[in-house]
Amino acid sequence: MTEQDIDLYLREVIDTMSDGLIIIRPNGTIMLVNDALLRMTGFSREELLNKPCSVLGCDACQRSRAEGKEHWCRLFKTRKENRKSCHIIGKNGNYLHVLKNASLLMDDDGSILGAVETVTDISELDRKDLKIRELSQKLQHEGNRFCGFVGHSPAMQKVYTLLSKAARSDAPVIIYGESGTGKELAAQAIHEMSPRAAKPFVQLNCAALNESLLESELFGHVKGAFTGAYRHRQGRFEEAADGSIFLDEIGDVPLPIQVKLLRVLETRSFERVGENINLSMDARLISATNQDLGQMVQDKRFREDFFFRINVIPVHLPPLRDRKEDLPLLVDHFIHVNEYIGKNEGPTPETMRKLMEYHWPGNVRELKSALEYAAVVKDSGPILPEHLPPHIADTATDNCPCPEQPTTEIEPDEKQALINALKQAGGNKSKAAKILGVNRGTIHNRMRKYSVQYSLDE
Repeated sequence: MTEQDIDLYLREVIDTMSDGLIIIRPNGTIMLVNDALLRMTGFSREELLNKPCSVLGCDACQRSRAEGKEHWCRLFKTRKENRKSCHIIGKNGNYLHVLKNASLLMDDDGSILGAVETVTDISELDRKDLKIRELSQKLQHEGNRFCGFVGHSPAMQKVYTLLSKAARSDAPVIIYGESGTGKELAAQAIHEMSPRAAKPFVQLNCAALNESLLESELFGHVKGAFTGAYRHRQGRFEEAADGSIFLDEIGDVPLPIQVKLLRVLETRSFERVGENINLSMDARLISATNQDLGQMVQDKRFREDFFFRINVIPVHLPPLRDRKEDLPLLVDHFIHVNEYIGKNEGPTPETMRKLMEYHWPGNVRELKSALEYAAVVKDSGPILPEHLPPHIADTATDNCPCPEQPTTEIEPDEKQALINALKQAGGNKSKAAKILGVNRGTIHNRMRKYSVQYSLDE
């Protein structure tokens, strides 16, 4: 086999490959490379041809050459190597993680004609794996938080696990939950953990529009499609492209639009209003509702076929009253991330008891609003019960439908050590933290835990 034969019969074939390909002479110089390898490494063909194969700086090849003994490469002994994980160096000096398959090229009489290698770039897989590990570590080390959610209750741990698994799939997801439980946050978490994270995340509240406007918003329209259509308009599906589209309040979608959405999911295509051209739909669908769609199907207010098509991966977000153990974490979160509440002005134990007694029909959103209200009505100091909205402040323990929360026994030694450290530090919490060998946040938490008030200038 001559170089002319290769150029004549194989050039067009190998340049259509998505993987890189190299043919190497018995003396170790490069005979041929394909276009995919050039794109991968950034080299030109002239910069590689007739150069030693070591020009690519492959770490696995360095080991192979060191183990080659009587030959310049170990491949002469093994004759074939499959899925070898290694790193090569591109023209700009960057490392590329690749999988290599290599084999000797033999003549009929057993003489060696050279070697062939295929190279698969797996750098993108590495980046995705890194992102997954980062998210996993974030969940592990910040056990109280996950993609914007706050809480470590068993109910939320189940939600976190399901969201992570749903992100790996392209199947439709529907998020069930009462108002204020974080359905939009869950949809964003699925998108951000998915391979589509770098693509658009487009959302639409289906309850806010009538049938004609909703159809136009979803699919777009062409100029003159209806009265008032003075120009072409891009729809949400077109805007989402190959990203994710989040349809909130899916239970309020009119039946005729449900039919059209079902067709989109079945055919992966749609038409703009006033146009007969099919456009491809590549977006991943995520929907949400606070309604009982199963009951709506029975009542003939929601199409059964559409329900089954969007209900592939159901995610149920628990109401706040069913995860009361997360409430102190949520209160602490809102106090620390929002400037409208002073970081040293959290709720007193009595206020926290009121918060725990309340049943929270508006869930986390209502809790945030209650803390904002308290920040407005109080002047300074901690949040007292009278600073809460009246319907929360007036909550009676005897009428509370929630289980009574266990009281925390105060450790007198820890409380006294805290008071002594604050006195020694002149009220400076940072200095008190150094005295006790803890961080400043621990001092703040213990002050709240033991209702220790200290007026100080730091």
